[in-house]
Amino acid sequence: MDKLEKSLEEWKQMLDPEQYQVCRLKATERPFTGKYNSTKTDGVYHCVCCNEALFDSTTKFDSGCGWPSFYAPLEGSAVVEVRDVSHGMIRTEVVCAKCDAHLGHVFPDGPPPTGLRYCINSVCLDLVARAA
Repeated sequence: MDKLEKSLEEWKQMLDPEQYQVCRLKATERPFTGKYNSTKTDGVYHCVCCNEALFDSTTKFDSGCGWPSFYAPLEGSAVVEVRDVSHGMIRTEVVCAKCDAHLGHVFPDGPPPTGLRYCINSVCLDLVARAA
């Protein structure tokens, strides 16, 4: 996969302020406010920064945490996991493999078959619905 690299200024011009804060500066949207938290639309979730396909709706589940949750990313290294020691915690950050956008975090408390919960900010995603 070819990496997509832009300066922070280029990202700032391309993204809306909330997308920029979350995707590029690693902020977090408020829980239960994201447009995809409760959606049941069938489709594929793409990175809002580079349009890389990241998650399939068939792996989405209601975790009750306030953010869209998936038990697995798309196969083929759509996301990269990075150790995150910010805010006095040890977590695993999830970033887009193509453009390094911050997406959220992954936790070991999800459902089968993986036991993982990819907790992803809605603002980082663009849902492309499958044709009916």
